[in-house]
Amino acid sequence: MPDIHVSAAVIVDDRGRALVVRKRGTTRFMQPGGKPEAGESAARTLIRELHEELALRVDEADLTPLGTFVSAAANEPDHRVVADAFALRAQAEDVVVQAELAELRWLERGDWTSVPLAPLSSEHLLPIAWA
Repeated sequence: MPDIHVSAAVIVDDRGRALVVRKRGTTRFMQPGGKPEAGESAARTLIRELHEELALRVDEADLTPLGTFVSAAANEPDHRVVADAFALRAQAEDVVVQAELAELRWLERGDWTSVPLAPLSSEHLLPIAWA
């Protein structure tokens, strides 16, 4: 099964809500992030993606590495996603949907059923957000 390497952000606000996003043309919500460009580290990839997708400016010092997680890919059949995940804090007023994103949601602690989630989010990243 081919791997898709990404960087993903587990973003929590001061109310304990976790941010998930949905890309245009898809149905599942997931943590923001994306694929690296040539020569980018996982952290640099995430910093670029957060700026492109959410107009969020973060420094590498703002990111707390959480590890690497593997799940079935949400939007590419017969692929799996290998995600380097990082935690950070942000506030709702600091993020703006742009680029390929269609919408975002702030999920309350344990709010697993209000939106369809990507496997990586439901299996690994949201449990970390609320650990």
